[in-house]
Amino acid sequence: MLPREDVIVRQLALPGVSDRDVSAALNYQIDSLHPYAEEDAVYGWARLRKTPVILVGITRHAVLDRYCTLFNEAGVKVSAFTFSAAVMYAALRLYTVPRGDGFLAISPQRREDRDGDGELDGELDTYEVYGESPSRPLFSAGLEMPEQRARVLALSELRLSPDTEPVSIEAILPTPLAAPAGEDLSRTTLLYATALAGACPRLSQPVNLLPETQRAVRSRWLYVPTIALASILLLILGALGMSGAYENRRYLATLEQEKRRIEPRAKQAAALEREIAVMRNRAQTLDNFRARSKDDMDALNELTRTLAPPTWLNGLQLTRTQLSITGETDQSTPLLKALDGTRQFKRSEFTLPLSRLASGESFSIRASREGVTP
Repeated sequence: MLPREDVIVRQLALPGVSDRDVSAALNYQIDSLHPYAEEDAVYGWARLRKTPVILVGITRHAVLDRYCTLFNEAGVKVSAFTFSAAVMYAALRLYTVPRGDGFLAISPQRREDRDGDGELDGELDTYEVYGESPSRPLFSAGLEMPEQRARVLALSELRLSPDTEPVSIEAILPTPLAAPAGEDLSRTTLLYATALAGACPRLSQPVNLLPETQRAVRSRWLYVPTIALASILLLILGALGMSGAYENRRYLATLEQEKRRIEPRAKQAAALEREIAVMRNRAQTLDNFRARSKDDMDALNELTRTLAPPTWLNGLQLTRTQLSITGETDQSTPLLKALDGTRQFKRSEFTLPLSRLASGESFSIRASREGVTP
């Protein structure tokens, strides 16, 4: 526990702010809570149980460094530096819950040896005052004034009735089972409260001003719950992984079984589709064959209209792609243009030289058919 004069104690009300957001909220206003330079201040905080009030302790780096050096030279490992208000609040709640209507405790105190002469600096008119009330969760101060005046000031801060009778601090702390003979507990109340808070850090959770990087580990047994929980977590994750693999195998087996059940129907459906395709092709072939007769008759009609008398034919060959004709007419050359002008025939040409006859000319023509069904 650091001396009171080395620590600035503040209380902040942060309603609606969760514990994980308290540090961020304090960073925004910590500069307004102390007179030190920004790089010289060290602070710690703790929530006062389930209230929105945050207890903040602030000290200087130089103070912590001085005490850390002393303890290191003595071979003593330190895990926490705290202050009187924090240890009193924690020690009072180890076994019982303080009175809800409020109380005030006052005990005389003496200062530590500051001049290094090996002796205490004497009895001073200094009182350690601690109290709680419904309007103020915590009030702690070291007052260098007469006891009556310290009492009036503390009752005013706590908003308690002026008739409230103060008690001694040692009276509200848990009673020790044994104490050194002749020891005046009124002079060591804060040391006793610090010992109680340090003995049960997980229950009391006092404010720790020592940075985490400088805290000494008390015991390796502290890691046992973490290791146990981590082992349980690994077992659960392993079980979940094995369960997932088992479910996958079971799902694949179900799919295979369903595939084997549906496979005959799928093959039957594929066979039906092939038969339908064959029948469709046959029907299309029959339709095309029926359409050929109409195409041929349309070609003959077109040829009859085109080759009007006195043109007559003595030979005709009609295929799906070509027309070949032979005959006689008075003028053979206009026949090519006439055939190319029809919808049925294109690219007509003479296959033999024209022969002159007594009644006209003999011709042999070949033409390609257009727009017919294959």
